[in-house]
Amino acid sequence: MIAQPAGLVLASLVLISLAAADFSGSAASAATTERVVVNRFTGLAIEGYDPVAYFVDARPEVGLQDFEASQAGAVWRFRNEGNLASFVAHPEIYGPQFGGYDPVDLARGVTVAGNPRFWSIAGQRLYLFSREENRDGFAVDPARVLREANARWPQLEQDLAQ
Repeated sequence: MIAQPAGLVLASLVLISLAAADFSGSAASAATTERVVVNRFTGLAIEGYDPVAYFVDARPEVGLQDFEASQAGAVWRFRNEGNLASFVAHPEIYGPQFGGYDPVDLARGVTVAGNPRFWSIAGQRLYLFSREENRDGFAVDPARVLREANARWPQLEQDLAQ
């Protein structure tokens, strides 16, 4: 086997992933799942915001239709090819935790969709919140909120699938 530069291997994997994805029609034709917060009308995860931009730009940025990937039953948009490649290689890192549901609400035992404008990165993971107050409360003691959310998430996630 001939050794290839890492960038070329990653680009090849992205192209293979994109070739396997069904991008026919528009984002609205995408399959959706309740386990990931998706706009029911467009099929877009996190309202079309680029999940990688939270990490690299430290702010929410709307993704572009030219850079889309299908993952976990949702269509994800990105600002550029590099962000798309990063997400395809590591969706568990760049995708919002708990499928985009608010961890503060999960800790209370309810599933409420997070808003991409209210966000935080904690432990190198992205969290979205339904309200600014939830984000601020999370910032006070993220470990406690995440402990409670993680304890409740398996049952809540199972209920979402029904």
